Amino acid sequence: MTLSVRKAAAAAALSAALSAVLAGCGGGAGTSDTGRAARMGASGTASPPTASSPAATSPPQAPPGNAPRAGAPAKIPTLAPGPGGLTPVFARAGQRTEKTVALTFDADMTSDQGPRAAGGERFDNPRLIEALRSLQVPSTVFMTGRWAEEYPDQAKAIGTDPNFEIANHSYSHHAFTSPCYGLPALDNAAARADVDRAFAAFRTAGAVNTVPYFRFPGGCYDDRALRALSSARVTAVQWDVVSGDAFATDPDAVAEQVLSGVKPGSVVVMHCTRSAAPVTEEAVRKIVPELRKRGYRFVKVSELIGT
Repeated sequence: MTLSVRKAAAAAALSAALSAVLAGCGGGAGTSDTGRAARMGASGTASPPTASSPAATSPPQAPPGNAPRAGAPAKIPTLAPGPGGLTPVFARAGQRTEKTVALTFDADMTSDQGPRAAGGERFDNPRLIEALRSLQVPSTVFMTGRWAEEYPDQAKAIGTDPNFEIANHSYSHHAFTSPCYGLPALDNAAARADVDRAFAAFRTAGAVNTVPYFRFPGGCYDDRALRALSSARVTAVQWDVVSGDAFATDPDAVAEQVLSGVKPGSVVVMHCTRSAAPVTEEAVRKIVPELRKRGYRFVKVSELIGT
């Protein structure tokens, strides 16, 4: 199959799976509200803060008071608040000449998926985590609090491994603005409480390498959502490269989609959810050596923001 045909097939599969993945397992698309979110800055315009903006060069904020501190870096880089004190948004370290890229993995599980987990559905992906370790790829895992509760041993193992940092993907994986791919929506107070509850779940599991970054479920946000989270002192992290791994069955197509989209400073969104993204580990094993061959160095999101 040629590269162009594979890309077309991957795009078609991504479009077909989009609504299902965002309603049931997490963000990972670059269209509709998600695409708008990835392009929007704190003011709602098409210009997210980047590492070259004044916001990114401001002094780091302190980690959120509800995030674990022990074992984490003393000063974790964040962006300064946006206009009117809105939560800042980071999508890519722009205008970079150094070839760095951050692979990020959403560990998705909604608050009501307990029965599915009890029935044997696997929302984890330990083989992916092992692959990242063996390949020595520093990574950022955007974890829901519900995932940490379902897999506390894995959350602790990831959150105490210096190869990883854990960021917040909410507790419930409910939407922070509506509409958002059919996800139930939270009001302002519930949204802030949801973020706090996720940090608490990480702390309970014993994950200490936790960073004050947040990824909106479905990638959907607006100024109201950014305002609701302003007191949490987190930096919202989006992406500029969609892997297309959600419900994909062809690891080559996923790898090609990532390889064709990566630029210096890119943030790639992938998934750490076996039932919803079954070929991610295979795709990573193809992506990593090829990007290294092209001169790229893998970094955590904190390094992208810090530089």
